Amino acid sequence: MGEEFRLAIVGCGVIAKTHAEAIAKMKGARLVAVADISREKSESFAATQGATAYADYLEMLERPDLDGVVVCTPSGLHGEVANAAMQAGKHVITEKPMDISLSRCDEMIRISERTGKKLAVISQHRFDLASLFLHQAIEQGRLGRLVLGDAHVKWYRKQEYYDSAGWRGTWRLDGGGALINQSIHTIDLLQWMMGPVESIQACTATLTHRIEVEDAAVAALRFKNGALGVIEGTTSAYPGGKARLEVYGERGQVSISGDRLVNWQLADSSEQEVQALISDPERGSGGTQDPAAVWGNAHRAQLEDFVDAIRTGRRPLVDGHEGRKGLEIVLAVYEAARTGKEVRLPSR
Repeated sequence: MGEEFRLAIVGCGVIAKTHAEAIAKMKGARLVAVADISREKSESFAATQGATAYADYLEMLERPDLDGVVVCTPSGLHGEVANAAMQAGKHVITEKPMDISLSRCDEMIRISERTGKKLAVISQHRFDLASLFLHQAIEQGRLGRLVLGDAHVKWYRKQEYYDSAGWRGTWRLDGGGALINQSIHTIDLLQWMMGPVESIQACTATLTHRIEVEDAAVAALRFKNGALGVIEGTTSAYPGGKARLEVYGERGQVSISGDRLVNWQLADSSEQEVQALISDPERGSGGTQDPAAVWGNAHRAQLEDFVDAIRTGRRPLVDGHEGRKGLEIVLAVYEAARTGKEVRLPSR
């Protein structure tokens, strides 16, 4: 690895543009190659990025000058691509979810440890300032004992969204619906703030779309620290609202809407602190209707963390072990809904 960290993207779908734009803003990093099974798609995308196009990502991985790979394929292919990249000597950061089964996640982690190649999982909202402020406040004990933690993702997707790609809304490649695809970021934030989940009860349904997976889900959670929580996720709530995270403790409550603090009431807060934290203007729609409407700054921050971890030898903030946690919760929700029984974690 030279002074310039050279990256490639596998999968030239909607989210690839966000990663390419984030890489373009990074110092000391450059996108040099892209791959997609559609040669037309890879060549078109490469032309906009000044990169080399490939139809076969395995051929791309043979490049000796390639340092890292960003995996943006359908979810059910994340592990396959990531494992091949690490075995080819490349570091990997993969889009969410890490994959669609825990066994595949565990295999990814084993290969990362065996090859010595870094593995990171996109959870860009951990890098939002609002999330960092809340996490720090919890770590400092400013909310006291945590009581309730809620994740609400009430978005809207037209049927055309699912029809636009054969893998969307399928168990085989999407792994599920509104929870595993749209809600997983907020679910990851919920467990990052509240700590490990002990048990889950849930209901899911397919209400407004012609898909084989859920477009609505509700779950009741009990955390290991004794706190309770709720997850609501849907792609059927027209016109869609911002994802919302709410954390309540015996000494305060904090709410994040989109990527912005909208409520900060702590017993030890000053008026100046409250105004400073919640006065920033709103940014973007957060993907409530448009899957392309995501923020690039947080993606850039996570990619920079990934590259810095490689250069310094530390773990990325969201490594394979961390990336697995949100998926474990989602899969437990699915099991609880399928069986009608309370599911206890950890699940294997």
